[in-house]
Amino acid sequence: MSSYPPSSPAQPTAPSPTLRQRLAGLRGPAVPPRPLDARALAALAANPGCGRRALLDGAGVDKTALASALGSPAAFGQSQFAIVRGNSFEAKVKGDGGAELLRLVHERLGAGAEPPGPDARVPDLSAAGPEGRAARTALALREATNAGAWTLLDHPMLALEVAGSPAYLEPDAVVVHPDGRWTVVEIKSFPMIDGTADAAKVGAAARQAAVYVLALERTAEKLTGAEVGHTVLLVCPKDFSNLPTASAVDIRRERSVTRRQLERLTRVEELAAALPEGLTFDPARTAEELTEAVAAVDAAYAPECLAACELAFHCRDRARTAGEVTALGRSVRGELGALTTVEAALAAASGAGPEGDPTAEALHHAARLRAEALRSAGEGAVCPS
Repeated sequence: MSSYPPSSPAQPTAPSPTLRQRLAGLRGPAVPPRPLDARALAALAANPGCGRRALLDGAGVDKTALASALGSPAAFGQSQFAIVRGNSFEAKVKGDGGAELLRLVHERLGAGAEPPGPDARVPDLSAAGPEGRAARTALALREATNAGAWTLLDHPMLALEVAGSPAYLEPDAVVVHPDGRWTVVEIKSFPMIDGTADAAKVGAAARQAAVYVLALERTAEKLTGAEVGHTVLLVCPKDFSNLPTASAVDIRRERSVTRRQLERLTRVEELAAALPEGLTFDPARTAEELTEAVAAVDAAYAPECLAACELAFHCRDRARTAGEVTALGRSVRGELGALTTVEAALAAASGAGPEGDPTAEALHHAARLRAEALRSAGEGAVCPS
């Protein structure tokens, strides 16, 4: 896993021409690649054992369109109202040259530095294509670090290599401190009431910010005096108003987990090489053809996928049809060991499990205790008069 280095014009390792053609064939000849974003990478890192998601995301397959073509459309995502509200709040936070945003960064994470003044820098990061924007961002980071002044990078473009393919990421903002420290800023439209926001939403924002931190770290390694802060700034509306407030969020744990999980991901070329020639996930194909194509790639379904993956409903139906214990949750799957189906677990409980298997023996023992308890409860019941 590597990020775009600022000290060289070289791009992240790109797929070979043969692999590019193979991935284009998987998407469909007329289907453009869907880029990975930090939210998708955070979800991908949360389930690194799922080869299906790794391949589809690495190939740029539009999983929303694929799920609809399979007859199991995704049922989650932000409403249009939430998107408009979020964009409006972000524009307010960044208004007037980012003065309010820089004030919040200094207030929460300034570490004794002089407050940002009217000379704070807001460089233009526009360029052609994601590769050009990533290169422009890398140059702006280098210039800001060398300048030793407060600098706001509005929607910079970062690059991160994941499973052999480059992913281009766009955080809300990155602030460069006068001491060379880089801070990721996440701007969310959910409220922070009495200084506290919804824990689940804060956790999701922290996991997303951890991806941006990982993308920045290799870039910072190339620059003397640069350092990526492991405390990010979460900016939200204060109470029930539209006024911004901020909280510092330590993402060291999320960063470590995400880094470890991304490094474990199977490379896309290895997954693609194992597929039969001619296989495609083109949404224009029939549902039967697409079902067969999706089934050719191993999945690792868990109930948590319902909140993070567009194919979750399709994978859940297949897991239930096959009687896989993964449909009951990762904790149950971990407890059952080699017993990977509900049928095998029930057989073990009845005493017909694999001989010498400690899990099967434990299930059989538990089933006997349950039967005895029910029998005792039945014998001790008193019939009403």
